[in-house]
Amino acid sequence: MDLSIRTFEPADQPAVTDLALRAWAPVFASLEQVLGGIFATMHQDWRGDQRRAVEAACADEHLTTWVAEADSVVAGFATVKLDHEERMGEIHMIAVDPDHQRRGIAAALTEHALRWFTDNGMTLAMVETGGDPGHAPARAAYEHAGFTQLPIARYFRRLER
Repeated sequence: MDLSIRTFEPADQPAVTDLALRAWAPVFASLEQVLGGIFATMHQDWRGDQRRAVEAACADEHLTTWVAEADSVVAGFATVKLDHEERMGEIHMIAVDPDHQRRGIAAALTEHALRWFTDNGMTLAMVETGGDPGHAPARAAYEHAGFTQLPIARYFRRLER
């Protein structure tokens, strides 16, 4: 596999959005299992919400977006940001097309981000992900990249009118 990481271009948007929605479908299925009826309250249209979130992130001038190309096909992307005051780089979004997962693309995007953070004077890197079963591959990838997990408990309750 020939893998390269390059700066996002507006023409990449359809491919990036599509792969993100396909990559995150199992995550949202997991969230629905964990949250039960609360899921529908939180995510009435998760695909529409995520489509808008990916498009907004790729267009945000405060974020940097890269795409990973595998054999000249957009196979993944990452959006990152720098917090110069805290000297912390954050991986804001990352996704790999399901047809290209388990080939080191997420690891390559993560390493690219970590080098970029270091090159820009950051002393800390952060990424957030879920604690549900659907996010287990992401947690494993971040732990493999040397991140330390800080367990946080977040509770939800649906309110009745």
